Amino acid sequence: MGSELIYRGHEPQPHDGDGGYLPKPPKRCGWLSRPLRYLLGEQRLLFVLVGMALASLVFVLLPRAPPAAGSAVGAHVMVDLVRRSAAAGVGGGYYNHREALPARRFVGGKVPLGLKRKGLRIVVTGGAGFVGSHLVDRLLARGDSVIVVDNFFTGKKENVMHHFGNPNFELIRHDVVEPLLLEVDQIYHLACPASPVHYKFNPIKTIKTNVVGTLNMLGLAKRVGARFLLTSTSEVYGDPLQHPQVETYWGNVNPIGVRSCYDEGKRTAETLAMDYHRGAHVEVRIARIFNTYGPRMCIDDGRVVSNFVAQALRKEPMTVYGDGKQTRSFQYVSDLVEGLMRLMEGEHVGPFNLGNPGEFTMLELAKVVQETIEPNARIEFRPNTEDDPHKRKPDITKAKELLGWEPKISLRQGLPLMVSDFRKRISGDHSSSDAATAGSSTGTS
Repeated sequence: MGSELIYRGHEPQPHDGDGGYLPKPPKRCGWLSRPLRYLLGEQRLLFVLVGMALASLVFVLLPRAPPAAGSAVGAHVMVDLVRRSAAAGVGGGYYNHREALPARRFVGGKVPLGLKRKGLRIVVTGGAGFVGSHLVDRLLARGDSVIVVDNFFTGKKENVMHHFGNPNFELIRHDVVEPLLLEVDQIYHLACPASPVHYKFNPIKTIKTNVVGTLNMLGLAKRVGARFLLTSTSEVYGDPLQHPQVETYWGNVNPIGVRSCYDEGKRTAETLAMDYHRGAHVEVRIARIFNTYGPRMCIDDGRVVSNFVAQALRKEPMTVYGDGKQTRSFQYVSDLVEGLMRLMEGEHVGPFNLGNPGEFTMLELAKVVQETIEPNARIEFRPNTEDDPHKRKPDITKAKELLGWEPKISLRQGLPLMVSDFRKRISGDHSSSDAATAGSSTGTS
């Protein structure tokens, strides 16, 4: 029975009965490939066509948005870049993408209401020092994020301690002679001891800070595309033979004197800045700072204003070196900070003289200090120091015309503010020393 249900291929095929084997019917359109046959089967092609028609109808009926201004500007920039690069390739010239890209600026005039200026990320080397700490105050008040880098050789934490709770403030203990990696938009490079007492203390370290430190900060500016401002000095003019000094004057500097570590160091720093600007296309700014005074100056830094004020407050004779006929110009620190910020935000490389053109002899300065602090303060003359310049007065015509800057605070207006700060610090020093003496006396009795 079971053997009857088995069909053997070598035997003739049975045809009788309804249950007999029937061959598979031939496929329709067998000459088409299998994917096409699948698409034509079961009206699949019809559904595809209907879907495409519906999608086209939706795109046609939806309102068409105008093209974004940014995309149009981007297309224009890309076309311009292609043309410039093609021109550079044909001419064999060097193509610089920094010069090809348009400057970033607001389009359309005023910033819309409700929108604030976007804060920048700024590093200030030497930011815990006298000038640096005042600059940090202004930048934070403007809404920027500030990173202070200082090794505290002359800077003090007390100068920036009031910002410790500010989330936009960071403090790094670091010597700029060593490389530093940060992501910033701007670099204010102030790191270097500026008073004769401090920069003569370790002259090799001073010139390393001026050269290697500046090299490291310029390298950082190149890597991250930051704008770099170098605070140079009026000491680059040395003992000038031109009076007043303009920025085009090359100076009269002793390259092997006791002040050369600072004078020539700053001149080399300016050279490095300009070479990075010309060769690596780094945006640099150079400020030549003249004598500056104000709160937070080091009390015993050897500079003439701080010397006179500290000596008068301590009832000591004011020390005048030489005959006292040397001249200097003195600017208040807030005027300097304003000039530095205008230079950084402007479009001019410099160098720029930043100083107060009001000129005083040392004897005239001593008299102003007497009038402010102690009319009976005595003056004591001592031999002049080596390589001390006889005259120093800035010509600030360039800063007036290109930066719109000039100092606002006169010596007689700013000196009382500095005296008030010095009086608190000197009296605080005396109080702490008196307390320590009293404590030691109590312990031994």
